[in-house]
Amino acid sequence: MDWRNTALAAAGLIGGAVAIIHGVLTQRLMVEPLAAAGGPLRGPIKRIVPALLQFSTFNWFVGGLALLAAAYALEPQARLVTGLLVGSSYLYAAVGNLWGTRGRHPGWALYTIALALIAYGLSAP
Repeated sequence: MDWRNTALAAAGLIGGAVAIIHGVLTQRLMVEPLAAAGGPLRGPIKRIVPALLQFSTFNWFVGGLALLAAAYALEPQARLVTGLLVGSSYLYAAVGNLWGTRGRHPGWALYTIALALIAYGLSAP
């Protein structure tokens, strides 16, 4: 395994780990209090809000798995497509976290590191 594959695998591990932490914190700090509060949300809206809040968790975790697969099993063109798709998701996460929290959230830095690793992993040997 060369350094570019290692970089893709590391980006996948970072993305997957951040996704798991994000999912746990989102559930504890947003989904559960929202469900307990009752409030104006009823029926279908109350059921879909947790799924929407956790969609990014799912997307980032699957992206991490895809990067691991790219590092170990995919051909160069498939690696490129995987890196670009997952990278676009991680770029959105990094910019959104940076903008939304004004830099006071570690997610933007972790996804920026993952993006740098993806860029290196996709660079020509």
